[in-house]
Amino acid sequence: MIKLKILFQTVVFGILLGATAAAQTPYKTHRITKQIRIVPGADQTELYLSYLKGKNIGMVINQTSVIGKNLTPSVDSLLKLHVSVKKIFGPEHGFRGDASNGAGVSDDIDKKTGLPVISLYGKHLKPTPEDLQGINLMIFDIQDVGARFYTYMSTLQYVMEACAENNIELMILDRPNPNGFYVDGPVLDTAYRSFVGLNPIPIVHGLTIAEYAQMLNGEGWLKNHVQCKLKIIKVGNYLHDMSYTLPVNPSPNLNTDQSILLYPSVCLFEGTTLSVGRGTFSPFVQIGHPSLAGKYTYSFKPVSIPGMSEDPPQKNKVCYGINLKDYDTKKIHISGKLNLSWLIELYKAFPDKEHFFTPYFTKLTGTEALRKQIEAGKSEQEIRASWEPALSNYKAIRKKYLLYL
Repeated sequence: MIKLKILFQTVVFGILLGATAAAQTPYKTHRITKQIRIVPGADQTELYLSYLKGKNIGMVINQTSVIGKNLTPSVDSLLKLHVSVKKIFGPEHGFRGDASNGAGVSDDIDKKTGLPVISLYGKHLKPTPEDLQGINLMIFDIQDVGARFYTYMSTLQYVMEACAENNIELMILDRPNPNGFYVDGPVLDTAYRSFVGLNPIPIVHGLTIAEYAQMLNGEGWLKNHVQCKLKIIKVGNYLHDMSYTLPVNPSPNLNTDQSILLYPSVCLFEGTTLSVGRGTFSPFVQIGHPSLAGKYTYSFKPVSIPGMSEDPPQKNKVCYGINLKDYDTKKIHISGKLNLSWLIELYKAFPDKEHFFTPYFTKLTGTEALRKQIEAGKSEQEIRASWEPALSNYKAIRKKYLLYL
């Protein structure tokens, strides 16, 4: 688990009061005037506790749903404060966050609280009317990492649809986006909608969960264009270009700041035959394959690790490739771009190009174009040019829903 470290950010106090000049540019250098502590929505119980009284609550939560410096699970905190929590709803990786990637999760009873836990990554992805029976208010409190294919965003959409269809309000306890300082990547072609990409947004969307919820409503992207009634508890003292270290791992294989910041770029290799380090304790900071022996000296060996990756790609084989453990992630802040060079480089180096990509690559990228461009030897500049004008159009749409500069 990542050591608790909510960063203090130096910012111009005038910006917090409303100046907008530097709001959308990655990694701005601000004149030091004071230090501000980022405060997640869940921590601000004074803003929402009275609203919960007298209501039967359902909570969409996981291991990241914590309150305060002691990282107390929010459901435990609210129960101690005599809030009537009736049900827990868990996303991919489960309520406790210990299920491997892609593993189905069953309904359960939480041993600590005795509450029923309904899986939204098992027999169904969307709460049923029966699941919501007796619930007056739903709470969504899950840490996202800012990439379109991270499935908590899809869970949010299905929860919003279910709440709208059953006339239940949804409260979002918002949290910072650690990759919220930039927007980049191909915009999803809706012909390739899946649970790792439901809507026409780029790979790096630059939104918090609450901002995305407003976009889902505002753009009419919920099923049958229903509207979900939202109550948002904003993050305190937050700007999109701030750095933020998550106090709890968002999922088993994102276990360091480095992996979280590299995830939007490195996850593209999940749609190839290469390993991204699943089956090691350093996932998403190394990329390799057995057939790259002789071309790269760095190596690692994926094995089965219960609760992380029980059957990882290239299991029990020595993989050779790229080590990104010491990659300077400030480069991402400065450029505001995904890194495509690793994908281009490793495709060129791979001996069996016909079997480099898997069908999952199209789901991850949300388009067939990127695979075809890599295969055709297109330059990064040419690839990026093809993302327009869709990417710029998305950026204009995004501005309508921003809660933070």
